Amino acid sequence: MEALAGAQLTGAQRDELMDQVKQQIALANAQELLGKMTEKCFKKCVQKPGTSLDSSEQKCVAMCMDRYMDSWNLVSKSYSTRLQKERQRL
Repeated sequence: MEALAGAQLTGAQRDELMDQVKQQIALANAQELLGKMTEKCFKKCVQKPGTSLDSSEQKCVAMCMDRYMDSWNLVSKSYSTRLQKERQRL
């Protein structure tokens, strides 16, 4: 980043850099979501870890992941809406 601090970027270069940063942030968020969802649903649904999941564990994990994703999407949407409202006030 120090090398970029003194560099003069064109508008197109700045836009490309911002797109790359946004993609990296989105990837990091997706990895965090997947990790937390896996951890929480595994703890909730798998009582005796083994070589495979039985049907009730599979169903529990699927439902848990669906609920987790729904919650994540709801929170993300609410957060985005709040940010937009705050930006409009400025």
